[in-house]
Parts: sequence; structure tokens; C-alpha cells
Amino acid sequence: KLLSDIPLVDVVVMMGCNVKCPYLPCKHREDWGLDDPSGMDDTMFLKTINLIQDKILGLRQRIQKETI
Repeated sequence: KLLSDIPLVDVVVMMGCNVKCPYLPCKHREDWGLDDPSGMDDTMFLKTINLIQDKILGLRQRIQKETI
């Protein structure tokens, strides 16, 4: 699919990790600026997983409170 075929989205989250993402129009955009855990030990992967989970829960709360 072309990006132009995707319907308007409310929220776009960019993970960081030094990866260039295509531009997708949205109402709200965040860059979580995560470090890429590739090549690191399991502890760093678990840290990243927990950080993503915390950020998702925080984002959900802000969406529910309609602050974004």
C-alpha cells in the first residue's frame, strides 16, 4: 500500500533507534527516542521492553484523558 492509501491516523509513535521513518500525517506525533538494543545483552532488551510498555500505558492514559 502507498502511504497515501492509509486513512488519517490520530497518533504516530516513532521509536527512535536512528531509523528514518516515512512521514505519515497525523493529529499527534511523538518520538520516544529509544536506543536500539540490537547486539546488547538480554538485560538491555528487557529494559527496552519495559520502557516501551510504560510509554504505551502513559500514552493510553493521555488519550483517555483527551490531553492529546
